[in-house]
Amino acid sequence: QVQLVESGGGLVQAGDSLRLSCAASGRTFSNYAMAWFRQPPGKERELVATISWSGFWNYYVDSVKGRFTISRDNAKNTLYLQMNSLKPEDTAVYYCAADRFVRRTVVTNPQDFGSWGQGTQVTVSS
Repeated sequence: QVQLVESGGGLVQAGDSLRLSCAASGRTFSNYAMAWFRQPPGKERELVATISWSGFWNYYVDSVKGRFTISRDNAKNTLYLQMNSLKPEDTAVYYCAADRFVRRTVVTNPQDFGSWGQGTQVTVSS
């Protein structure tokens, strides 16, 4: 398994930006597609964005397109989520996750992710 630790969450105002980081250790980070999920208060966990093992392919849910950018630095074993123009509805615990299988492109099914971080809280005030 890949061990994952998120950081960068916090309390911000609507319209502000945050960058989340996810540090990976264990198995070779660069072999795995990665994703960010979030769980708003009282709601189910939902996919936010995914990125292929190479970083060439990515996918975003409609609600964050144009505002969020997922990226990875395989040399630093780190996944990022740049969040701009934040809205109160972006308030959630954000989790990074690693694919169970190696070298896949776009992975969106939560059940395909075998390693998860502990989460980092993002709160956006209006």
